[in-house]
Amino acid sequence: MSSYAPVRTRSRPGFSQLFVVYVAVGAVIAYTHHYLQNVHTVKAFVSALLATLLWPLVLLGVDLLIH
Repeated sequence: MSSYAPVRTRSRPGFSQLFVVYVAVGAVIAYTHHYLQNVHTVKAFVSALLATLLWPLVLLGVDLLIH
């Protein structure tokens, strides 16, 4: 009897390539809309993070600055 290697049923942990591209596009859009400047405070950092993750809203004109 010969045995075969077990079939992998789960993918390896990590980020998908689509997610990495989504975040990269978000970072570029956040940079071009000046969300990544002066991120020395918590509010500015959270605004930059939101702009990076929710970049379609930034393109629609939603202001994600936390005051």
